Amino acid sequence: MKQRLNYSKAVPEAMRGMLELEKYVHGSGFPRTIYELVKTRASQLNGCAYCIDMHTKDARRTGETEQRLYGLSAWRETPFYTEQERAALAWTEALTLISQNDVPDSLYEATREYFSEKEIVALTMAIIAINGWNRLAISFRTVPGSYKIQD
Repeated sequence: MKQRLNYSKAVPEAMRGMLELEKYVHGSGFPRTIYELVKTRASQLNGCAYCIDMHTKDARRTGETEQRLYGLSAWRETPFYTEQERAALAWTEALTLISQNDVPDSLYEATREYFSEKEIVALTMAIIAINGWNRLAISFRTVPGSYKIQD
């Protein structure tokens, strides 16, 4: 695979909004472990190899286990995730696949059982952000494996 364009270098000012969104989520107090699961799951659904590579590396750095990362695509069939994580993953799938479904009140209410209003907004913003990053990486063919964890 050959990268078409390094979008962040070509037009750095275009990244400001995306980076501010990330800054908001990081500063919101939303649990980092759930955030990495959400970013990885959305990237799996979107087929973004670069982002899957990135977020599994970042998840491992936060202490995530191999077993949970390997089971993420089948999270409903495994006992590896908490009820709060399951709520976040269900919300992630509904929002990522929004053109194929509805986001029913029952899902919202189930998600609200585990997250405050502030947290559900942060979760939703995290999902919006990763779906945007996925579209950038896929469109411009960012090369999987090229992400390096930064200190």
